[in-house]
Amino acid sequence: MNRLPIRLRITAAFAVAMAVVLAGSGWFLYDRLGSHLETALNRELALRAQDIVALVNQNGTLGRDTGSRFVEHGESYAEIVDPRGAVLDATPPIRTSILTAAELETAAHRPIFADRPSVPGLDEPSRLLATPVLRAGKNVVLVVGTTRQDRAETLAGLRDELLIAGPVALVLASLTGYLLAGASLRQVESMRRRAAAISAATPGERLPVPPTGDELERLGTTLNAMLDRLEQALAREREFVTDAGHELRTPLALLRTELELALRHAGSPEELRESVRRSSQEVDRLSQLAEDLLLIARTDDGGVPLRREPLDTSELLASVVARFQWRAEGSKRVLIADAPTSPRVDCDRLRVEQALGNLVDNALRHGAGTVSLRAVRAEGAVELHVEDEGTGFPPQFLPRAFDRFTRPQRGREGSGAGLGLAIVKTIAEAHGGTAHAANRSGGGADVWLELPP
Repeated sequence: MNRLPIRLRITAAFAVAMAVVLAGSGWFLYDRLGSHLETALNRELALRAQDIVALVNQNGTLGRDTGSRFVEHGESYAEIVDPRGAVLDATPPIRTSILTAAELETAAHRPIFADRPSVPGLDEPSRLLATPVLRAGKNVVLVVGTTRQDRAETLAGLRDELLIAGPVALVLASLTGYLLAGASLRQVESMRRRAAAISAATPGERLPVPPTGDELERLGTTLNAMLDRLEQALAREREFVTDAGHELRTPLALLRTELELALRHAGSPEELRESVRRSSQEVDRLSQLAEDLLLIARTDDGGVPLRREPLDTSELLASVVARFQWRAEGSKRVLIADAPTSPRVDCDRLRVEQALGNLVDNALRHGAGTVSLRAVRAEGAVELHVEDEGTGFPPQFLPRAFDRFTRPQRGREGSGAGLGLAIVKTIAEAHGGTAHAANRSGGGADVWLELPP
């Protein structure tokens, strides 16, 4: 069944549902008509019994004209029976009591209805009414009956019509369902053909969305939104690969140049050691770039794995200061940590130290003056700031400071791949926080992580 086209499956389901509805409706009509005919037959017998009772009260017998006035020959009958079961009067060809002993006893006290498969002279099923009456001051039972042939013929006619009209209606309904399913799926087929033609070589192509206001329009809108996200992700991936290739090409070219110079032109051990030293620096740069790219790739694949633990921010800042103190001293710069309240934060120590290390490295590389690390509590969060006293960021750079491979155009030029702040943002967001950058009013840059406590 699952291998059938969806149009045929919809038609089959529609046909089954219609068959159930038609069968149920037909059975309901047949049953209701039978019930109404049964009620009408009982009412007819009751009226006929009243007329015959009046005749018996007047004449004492059924009378010869009963057959023409109240009893149709071959269709109905009547008889008068005493409480012992003896037939006192009857219409031809009735000669014996039609009632059983139990029915006679009950009918002597109240009217009863009963069905007979046949009666003498009538080979057809019939229904009778037995009711108590007075005849010459004595209690007797009047029996009035009629055949059920008219009811049977009416029900048979309805059954035949339903058996003919039902299949015809089912075929027409199934054909209608097939056409409606085809019309509904035509838009789906149009969307499928367009989707098959969309590829990375055809950016901007979208699925046709029918203005129907139904599920198909919502499906088309949702799929187009998905294509937008995929196209944006593909563009980011292409940009990422292009920028990564560009950043890797520079240190690799320098490394190759240094090695060739060492092989061909190193005239003394000192020149050879200098070439090896510069090559080692480029290898370190490549290694750091590879680690940064790996971290960003992990973020794109579903997040950075964290090993959280409650930490004192003063310990974090002191650890980062200790790592970069030698560089600060070598550049004759001051590096200090300030965490007077020492708020605690639940974080991955290595990742947060990596983010703060990137900020300190940027401040030492591009800034000037004292580099300050401080931790403050603000509005239910913990902020870890790194500030310097340099020229600050260019204003046009601040909105995209944390984008990958982005570097300021002036004021903070220097080497680097432009991934430092992107790594800071990645680590902050992995902890459920954010990263911010701003220029200080007194000069210099202020970059900080805002982490949940």
